[in-house]
Amino acid sequence: MSDTTSRTLLPEGLRDVLAPDAGFESEVINRLKNSFAANGYTLVKPPLVEFEETLLSGVGKAMGARIFRMLDPVSHRMLGVRTDITTQIARIAATRLAGAPRPLRLMYAGQVLRVKGSQLEPERQFSQAGFELIGAEAGAADAEAILVVAEALQALGVEGVSIDLGLPTLVPAILAAHKADDAERLRAALDHKDVAEIKAAGGSAGALLTALVEASGPFEAAQARLSKVTLPAAAKAEWQGLVNVAEAVRKAAPNLALTVDAVENRGFEYHTGVTFSIFARGSQRELGRGGRYALGSAEPATGATFFVDALLSVVPRPAAARALFAPLGTPRSVVAAWQAKGWSVVAGLAKATDDAMEAKRLGCTHVLAGDAVQEIKA
Repeated sequence: MSDTTSRTLLPEGLRDVLAPDAGFESEVINRLKNSFAANGYTLVKPPLVEFEETLLSGVGKAMGARIFRMLDPVSHRMLGVRTDITTQIARIAATRLAGAPRPLRLMYAGQVLRVKGSQLEPERQFSQAGFELIGAEAGAADAEAILVVAEALQALGVEGVSIDLGLPTLVPAILAAHKADDAERLRAALDHKDVAEIKAAGGSAGALLTALVEASGPFEAAQARLSKVTLPAAAKAEWQGLVNVAEAVRKAAPNLALTVDAVENRGFEYHTGVTFSIFARGSQRELGRGGRYALGSAEPATGATFFVDALLSVVPRPAAARALFAPLGTPRSVVAAWQAKGWSVVAGLAKATDDAMEAKRLGCTHVLAGDAVQEIKA
């Protein structure tokens, strides 16, 4: 391997993002933040690295296997690189903003890093953008989170949006009522939607859990099927909470596709109520997720996180930007005047034999010839 080649290699799961992709990503993130801000969310910016014990406290307890660790040469304490920004927002809300009026609406955007990617998502460094609604226990807060997500995607021009509702507290409530003996085996069967194994491992809860699996699908169909099932009191209350949120969303956004997977738990380890995953036509990847959780102080919260890399695949790309080449000697006042008209202006730094050819070489779409602008022919 040559020295040049070795200097260009990056660790597995990491990559350079070049133009125009880097600019497109930045634009999408800014549009997301504008959409969140229109709903009253204010921007906070937590650090990329924190003390390990801080990152793994509260809602971050489930993240231990995912974070990079390093020794801080200043404090001689272990540091961790964030793998999720939601946990940091929870820390800020519980400490720095503990006295701020509730409900508290915060938004964020930034890079996160994880130890290992997956087969479907090999990237280890990627962008997140999201928001958190803290201090509101009512289902109206969960509905707001879903509606803010839907409105942000609509503003981005994303089509075929679908919200898949989940309730990770439902299965534990059923298992507690039926005193299931092998909860670990049953959880694995539920994760794989293995009906035969669910019936074998579920005991007295087997039939009920099978009904939950079979009810997965469009919200209205799931509601109709589960209305015929007798749920334990605690589980019934959990399910009714999901129904209330879904109906509030349906009232505000009647055309938004809502589905339900009442047994899904993976990725929602610290959530305490209604959760949701975000999908859209044209992508098999999850675009983001959100839901209800509790801060370390037990304060209720809900919110959503977009996985920006996945989102970019379904956001319509803008037309190529107009770039104007200004030959050497063009006054800066003239350059500024064209910039004020919305042009990106590339100033020549040396005299060119052919200004049009130089403009084309530098990727410009137009060239300034005196007071006129000429389009560069392909």
